[in-house]
Amino acid sequence: MHRARQHAETRTRERRHRLAHEAARLMAEGGIRDFHQAKLKAAARLGIHDDASLPRNREIEDALREYQRIFLGQGQARALRQRREAAARALEFLAPFEPRLVGPVLDGTADTTSPVLLHAYTDDADAVARFLDEHGIPAEPRERQLRLDRERRADLPVWVFGAEDLAFDITVLPLHALRQAPLSSVDERPMRRASLAQLRQLLAEDEIAGYEGGLP
Repeated sequence: MHRARQHAETRTRERRHRLAHEAARLMAEGGIRDFHQAKLKAAARLGIHDDASLPRNREIEDALREYQRIFLGQGQARALRQRREAAARALEFLAPFEPRLVGPVLDGTADTTSPVLLHAYTDDADAVARFLDEHGIPAEPRERQLRLDRERRADLPVWVFGAEDLAFDITVLPLHALRQAPLSSVDERPMRRASLAQLRQLLAEDEIAGYEGGLP
């Protein structure tokens, strides 16, 4: 009985591993950005349908980092650096709104298809739209639901625009949300965020790592 249970657990772990890496491949090659969608598509492709074998989002993110390191190499590193440098300029531009960088560009999993995700903070929901319009930046309105904490969700305005041949995506949050980051869709923990000063520190670290690794 004990051996049978161990065998079943081993099979489940192997399936989780296969699913995580297939989902990561689909995200890297197919431009899928939603972990749940990638997970379900991977399960369908591999014919694995038991819930116990479905990997956690964090497992998929770890597999995505590994995939990018092995198969994308310096190309992914250059795309990431380009987006981080552009994000720094965007954070400086949006300074009146206490902006923060979030998402794959900050976490290091961004590639050539990734937008620069930003959070802007103001109690005037239309202030960011006016600001962009005043600076001649055409932006498309959208909406996104974020979990502010374990109990509360909020539908928030989003503004999407292009600059420097990159896509930018700004979610507008109320000022009080600066005190506590919304929950990440990856692991349901407070989302990692970076101010301009923190991003500049990260860029300095990137430059040192790129120099040591021979990245042009």
